[in-house]
Amino acid sequence: MKTVNIKGKDYVMINERIKFFRESERYKYWSLESDIISHEKGRILIKATIKNQDGKIISTGLAQEKEEDGFINKTSYVENCETSAWGRALGNLSIGIDASIASAEEVQNAMNNPKSRPYWWGDALQYLKDGGDIQNIIKKYPLNPEQQKELLKDAS
Repeated sequence: MKTVNIKGKDYVMINERIKFFRESERYKYWSLESDIISHEKGRILIKATIKNQDGKIISTGLAQEKEEDGFINKTSYVENCETSAWGRALGNLSIGIDASIASAEEVQNAMNNPKSRPYWWGDALQYLKDGGDIQNIIKKYPLNPEQQKELLKDAS
């Protein structure tokens, strides 16, 4: 399976895990199912379940997303969550893992959106990367000087 390197570690993208699962003779009659566990106030929790040919649950994976977290989630947080849940279920089945269950997408998302950052951080970062002015961000969001430096550093 193809990998991407993030900070010196190779990670398998979820699409590669899914492709392997669907094309492998070993999993020919297995299923990959999704269930919404909760969905309220712009938050969703999805459980993915992998069953063998006899309908026995072999692996599961959970994922949670917030609608306001980042550019993709503004329009596709449900789909993003389902894909993440699939990736975790496939990882728990030992597909596409070596040292970590996390997918490349999860690792990159964690690096770009740590919990200490506000929900709008990704949008502000993209604005700067597109040539926007930090002064416009400061007018819109309450950034302290340390956050200003961090945002500028992330954008470079």
